[in-house]
Amino acid sequence: MSKVAFLFPGQGSQYVGMGADIRKSYKFAIPMFKEAEDVCNINVEKLCMDGPLEDLTKTVNLQPCLTTVDIICAKALMEEGIHPDAVAGHSLGEYPALWACGALGFADCVRLVRERGRVMEEAAQKKPGAMAAIIGLESQQLQRLIDDVLLHLKGVLAMANHNSREQIVVTGEKALVQQLCGRVKELGKRAVMLKVSGAYHSPLMKEAADKFAKALSSLKLKRPSIPIYSNVSAEPEKEPDTISRLLFQQMCMPVRWYEIANNMYRDGVRIFIETGPKKVLSNLIKKSVDADDYQVLNVETTSDIDNVKHALSI
Repeated sequence: MSKVAFLFPGQGSQYVGMGADIRKSYKFAIPMFKEAEDVCNINVEKLCMDGPLEDLTKTVNLQPCLTTVDIICAKALMEEGIHPDAVAGHSLGEYPALWACGALGFADCVRLVRERGRVMEEAAQKKPGAMAAIIGLESQQLQRLIDDVLLHLKGVLAMANHNSREQIVVTGEKALVQQLCGRVKELGKRAVMLKVSGAYHSPLMKEAADKFAKALSSLKLKRPSIPIYSNVSAEPEKEPDTISRLLFQQMCMPVRWYEIANNMYRDGVRIFIETGPKKVLSNLIKKSVDADDYQVLNVETTSDIDNVKHALSI
């Protein structure tokens, strides 16, 4: 039988009103919002439902808010009898994926991402950086451009997210990212600066990662009941100690989403369900897996759940 994977979006998928339909339709949702608020000491439900967007998008607020919505969407599917055979999440999305595979309880999950958001925001203020989406270059071509920029300008510049065959996000010091974008445009390819203040998934996050390690070490992850595909290894992981080590490394290393998508397909996944706001990961799967025998679905409303049930003939 075809395997089902739940995919959890990360930072960038948020919007004011996210999760509103599921919140209205499932009794467990409001208590989960309340639990997240009690754990994180921020008004998670109000930020998700009413914003303002400026406050919602602050990293320290966004991470627990988006994690809560991702998990509520996944739990709604599970309530309808739809369960994953494997999970993965993009950057922040790796944490709700940990909840979905049974490695982390809900309270611990939102507590962890609240701390992750705090140290990342602190690092971005201390060492500002930039990120840009590069479209139209394969990874080897882009790496050669990065190496060339670093020959002339010393500093931090690296690949952050390998999102699809030809969409790669770069990260680093702003001047270097801008220099790289200029080189990319000279080749006739697209380079789009992202609206972020930090150089996430780069060595500039090392201090944040070291601080976050204390929060990670205070939690004992359980053995996942199903495989979780790591951002760092791009492979299915099941050993708690290995997963914890990879979560620490994730803050400074690239998200290998293109490989995750293809490795899931390699391992028998034919139904990819994005559980959370928007369709960012759904679109990346379609641009990554070169086959025609799989389905990509997304869930953030009750009608989306009906669509999934119909697709799975439930």
